[in-house]
Amino acid sequence: MKKFLVVLLAISSLINCKSSSIEKPSDLSINYKKITLDNGLDVIFHVDKSDPVVAVELMVHVGSAREVEGRTGFAHLFEHLLFLESENLGKGGLDKMTARIGGSGANGSTSRDRTNYLQTVPKDALEKMIWAEADKLGWFINTVTDPVLAKEKQVVKNEKRQSYDNRPYGHNQYVIGKNLYPTNHPYNWEVIGSLEDLQNATLDDVKTFFKKWYVPNNATLVLSGDIDIEQATKWVHKYFDEIPKGNEIPALDKRPGNVPETKFLYYEDNFARVPQLTMVWPTVELYHPDSYALEVLAEYLTNGKSAPMNQVLVDDLKFTSNTTMFNYISELAGQSQVIVRAFNGVKLDDVKKGIEKAFAKFEAEGISDKDLNRIKAAQETNFYSSLSSVLGKGTRLASYNTYTGNPGFVTQDIKNTLAVTKEDVMNVYNKYIKNKNYIATSFVPKNSTDLALSNAVLADVVEEKIVIGAEENFDPKIEAKYEKTPSKINRSVEPPYGDLLELTVPEVYQDSLQNGLKILGIENDEVPLVRFNLTIDGGQLLESMDKLGLANLTANLLNKGTKNKTVAQLEEEIQDLGANISVRSDTENITISGTTLTKNYDKTIALVKEMLLQPRFDEAEFELLKKATIANLRQQEANPNAVAANIYNELIYGKDNIRSKNTLGTTASVQAITIEDVKEFYNKNMSPSVAKMLVVGDISKEKVLNSLADLNDDWTSKEVLIPVYETPKMPTKPMVYFYDIPNAKQSVLQFGAPALAATDADFYPATVMNYILGGGGFASRLTQELREGKGYTYGIRSNFSGTKAAGPFTISSGVRSNVTLESAQLIKKILEEYPTTFSDADLETTKSFLIKSNARAFETAGAKLNMLSNISDFGWKPDYVKDREKVVKNMTKERIAALANQYVNPNKMIWLIVGDAATQLERMKELGFGEPILLNKTSEKIKN
Repeated sequence: MKKFLVVLLAISSLINCKSSSIEKPSDLSINYKKITLDNGLDVIFHVDKSDPVVAVELMVHVGSAREVEGRTGFAHLFEHLLFLESENLGKGGLDKMTARIGGSGANGSTSRDRTNYLQTVPKDALEKMIWAEADKLGWFINTVTDPVLAKEKQVVKNEKRQSYDNRPYGHNQYVIGKNLYPTNHPYNWEVIGSLEDLQNATLDDVKTFFKKWYVPNNATLVLSGDIDIEQATKWVHKYFDEIPKGNEIPALDKRPGNVPETKFLYYEDNFARVPQLTMVWPTVELYHPDSYALEVLAEYLTNGKSAPMNQVLVDDLKFTSNTTMFNYISELAGQSQVIVRAFNGVKLDDVKKGIEKAFAKFEAEGISDKDLNRIKAAQETNFYSSLSSVLGKGTRLASYNTYTGNPGFVTQDIKNTLAVTKEDVMNVYNKYIKNKNYIATSFVPKNSTDLALSNAVLADVVEEKIVIGAEENFDPKIEAKYEKTPSKINRSVEPPYGDLLELTVPEVYQDSLQNGLKILGIENDEVPLVRFNLTIDGGQLLESMDKLGLANLTANLLNKGTKNKTVAQLEEEIQDLGANISVRSDTENITISGTTLTKNYDKTIALVKEMLLQPRFDEAEFELLKKATIANLRQQEANPNAVAANIYNELIYGKDNIRSKNTLGTTASVQAITIEDVKEFYNKNMSPSVAKMLVVGDISKEKVLNSLADLNDDWTSKEVLIPVYETPKMPTKPMVYFYDIPNAKQSVLQFGAPALAATDADFYPATVMNYILGGGGFASRLTQELREGKGYTYGIRSNFSGTKAAGPFTISSGVRSNVTLESAQLIKKILEEYPTTFSDADLETTKSFLIKSNARAFETAGAKLNMLSNISDFGWKPDYVKDREKVVKNMTKERIAALANQYVNPNKMIWLIVGDAATQLERMKELGFGEPILLNKTSEKIKN
């Protein structure tokens, strides 16, 4: 039986109709119950007993649009602050509790219009989570003190540097917002705010903001999953009822952007290596009747081989490998954006002319019934995909309630989508795009202003200056002193667990074909979807050093048509089914992945087999793929995170090991590869003898086997010998390496050493050891010390990444440039002390998390596919998770210390820093590991 109520009966008949008239669709709904407390809090319950987990989401109707100019970034700042402390959980209490109860990790996000706090937990921890969420609203703000605020400002600043300042095209949306919306419009500034505003924020500013917006009558609480609504309702009343209602909060008026005249702006981007043109038009807000047709318009113009933008700019003019158009639709206003990242040296004036030519093509031809229905077909699949987890369902219910007051607005939302006509699509184009004023931004590489649009003016972008010692000092160890907020109940004691959970492992079936293809699957009927991976071992490992990137090009070319279908025809057939099929390559595999409605599974698999067995090998598409790959490689050259990943692999594996190479290849190797090389690679290496088919979803084993039976005859087995490379040795002494990216606002750190394969006996025990070190998110020492304690970084993590072959232990982070040395020194100290300071409490937290989190280990289709992959790749038993539980239960402090000494020794590691050598290279000598080695010639300083 289906585990939750979703009724959708008419979409398939609608999308197959020949006429442009729209049939009335049947109602579609998600079951829920809504109550409103006396203080105004909306509470929504959704029952889904397919897994013993509950998603808890608190959505507050406040985003950057509720801020005022000069005090921006407050909504996002609170997203951070509310995880730190509350009166009854204590300092770091939510993160500590999350670890103990096996939660997915307390998380949140901020948009222009709302902030949400969300987590999935085992169902026995539901009362604990309701207690904790109530503490956020009623017993939090007194814990925010000046030192707390000072530290979290640094964390948010680091997020801005990492997400905006230190990446290619990171300032594009900032420039658009400043010019699309007037200065007094709440969308004029970015959600993250300005560094200056954040720095100037006072404690009184912050508390005033909280008391205005963080009130029950401005919030929605959703409990979604394996719940008893009657009991959950009692807990909600117990913990939330006494929180006082806030002042009435009037709705903000809808207010579109304003562009009195077309404006061209340009910016020389320190991290860009190819030019990018963005054209933006003001449109309409969320759920406006025209918003649905605008979504269809954007999809039609840029998605797929037959899309007008791609026909003109990709195929005809060959200016780029793809185009993008999307609608950034928010509660108060919306905007339609076309983005084209051109090939190196292409002038954006020519790109603009190409976009205009594509628009003219659309004006002349319009959209066909077939294309309209194809786009609508994807709505059904996308809807069900969004419901594949209790968290996804909870977020959908919370969003509808926040913006419309009706959690069940999904019914009307889908009706509006399906009601779009060809005439609607042309009407919104004429109304919002054609001959209308717009904003155009040209982001070009340094010293390449000749590529920008003619007559563009320099955009006003504030670049942060990195100065050693410029940041505000604070003492994170100071305990907040405050008067506790009274309560009618005793909130100081954490509620107990519910009934003890039994670990249930999904039932796995295994079979094989006569040609050697292994088949593994899990039947699951929560939603009428099937997800699958057809994985063929080899990938990059089968390349030669003079043909680097060959596996990647082969995989990508398999996406480009079949013997009897052009690229456009193949894409259209896939889209007509509402399916997704894609082929990708990585170090060890080539994988064909897909998602389809159960009713369309057979037709989808037929297309997969055609792509696999009858590739088109189109020479024009091949040349375009090569050009796109080279453009991608060029962009990686100035992306600090990409540079760090590529250099780190070379240092770990050594230049003679293929695993050290970029899976895209090099510019020279890609240029040298011919289509005959691709054909030879395909013919030699694509064999069922090294392949497996993994299937998860609403389909029986019998149907899966029947759908694949003809591969016994059609796909001939052959011997494929996959090279085995020598396992890299751990360094005998520490080495510090530095790669220079001038003016970098952050330093990217990659510290580590060769370690273990996933099949090694120590691999999972080492993973257990790493939980408190850096694998446990906010429960980890690295995060607690570098982010929560010092404010050096937005995020830091450590992990063991072995597969069938040994992989490295790695610590990775992006830190503020002016604390590069201090961050490395603190990491070194943590590693040195870890074996001797791992405590009984640490062991208890580790065991509790790793055992209790198994309740949500197999909730989603993706998690189930990962489980099947582990079983097929490593030869593990279907219930391997139970063996892992035994490892956890038997773990001791002594074993943790031994594993740490063996695998995370700071004196036997590679220490790589990618950042600004002019200010940070010399300082790295103080780490105590000798003279740092500069890996690239220091570039000439580029002025900001």
